Amino acid sequence: MYGLVDCNNFYVSCERAFQPRLLGRPVVVLSNNDGCIISRSQEAKELGLKMGEPYFQVKPILLRHGVQVYSSNYALYGDMSRRVMHYLASVAPEIEIYSIDECFLDLHGLEPYCGNLVELVAEWRRQIGKRTHIPVCIGIAPTKTLAKLANRLAKKLPASNGVLYLDTEERRQWALAQTPVEDVWGIGGLYAQKLRAQSIQTAAELAAQSEGWARRQLGGVVGARLLRELQGTPCQQLAPSEDGSLARKSIACTRSFAGPLSEFSDLMAAVAHFASKAAEKLRRQGSAANVLTVFISKSRYGTEPPPHTHSAVITLPTATSDTIELLRYARTALKRIWEPGGGYKKAGVLLDGLEPTGQQQLLLFEPNEQAERRAQLMAELDKVNQRFGAGAVRFATAMPRERGVAPWQGQRQWQTPAYTTRWEDMLCIRV
Repeated sequence: MYGLVDCNNFYVSCERAFQPRLLGRPVVVLSNNDGCIISRSQEAKELGLKMGEPYFQVKPILLRHGVQVYSSNYALYGDMSRRVMHYLASVAPEIEIYSIDECFLDLHGLEPYCGNLVELVAEWRRQIGKRTHIPVCIGIAPTKTLAKLANRLAKKLPASNGVLYLDTEERRQWALAQTPVEDVWGIGGLYAQKLRAQSIQTAAELAAQSEGWARRQLGGVVGARLLRELQGTPCQQLAPSEDGSLARKSIACTRSFAGPLSEFSDLMAAVAHFASKAAEKLRRQGSAANVLTVFISKSRYGTEPPPHTHSAVITLPTATSDTIELLRYARTALKRIWEPGGGYKKAGVLLDGLEPTGQQQLLLFEPNEQAERRAQLMAELDKVNQRFGAGAVRFATAMPRERGVAPWQGQRQWQTPAYTTRWEDMLCIRV
């Protein structure tokens, strides 16, 4: 059996965890630059607010109904996600972190030793709520696709108490019949239109098709696997990283700016800031990167013709997590694509080709002692920033020319404190 744990309205739930007064009130969280709605409480959904709606379009509705609006606080959300995933990793035999708010569980073989699976995962759900104040729903089924489907239904059925187990053929058929075909994991908008044109409206009607039909209509082997999963035959296993850890396979740090940047120094500071953040994440998971990509984007709504995004890819001589090295190559990459006079609205750094630190191929003529000293320097830098707060010690090239808000920072008019990752933002309780 597989389980899927999904945090309900995750970004909103993170805000509510530290502000209980928001419980029962409509709440939304906005994207970078306070642009679009990316998370809604159930009360906000009932007002008809949609995911992705621009803030400026729905502002009158928000004001009319007293909807509480927050800017995204990814430092808080990432840390709360790590707390949820850490607990799940401590109780489940194996997990796959699918996204910031979703996690697959391997539950095979637990029932003979741990008793009823529903009671077991219900206790896990209660513990997550107790430890993090994040509400979750859990779907259990013979396949990952059915577990995802069960989780979706668990959210909609109050009688399920947040846990739904598709342990019998009757339950599986019932769940399939309740699910529109477009809500099946792996069926996108185009496939949904194609299926509805053939009078296939529900997951049950899709699961009733033949494997040959699925190969012809749903992309060959991929479609056949999807069909088998809906029929209860597992075709997808959990997908941890190759070394068995939960390390990421690539790391990206990107951001849209509050206003356009045209000076090379400002763009370089932004790219350096992103590269520094990505390097910290690399070292945190014990990885080194072989490939560095830098991209910068102009506004697609401006007068300039496309392409609006330009990127440069550099294959490094040897895999590294050294911020100094990554900054040097990031500068080289940016020089290749920056054009004077352009107003850039977004930039980012992507690190690929990750491999475990200590196993990378070293340069023939570089003294090993130098590499060891640089690694020790990075370790000490991370220790200082962990003790005194993120960004306590930074590289000069990653700092703005003038004091104050960095020019690459987006609008965050309603951002809450980083309650769990900055000492000065921690809640203080006086008794």
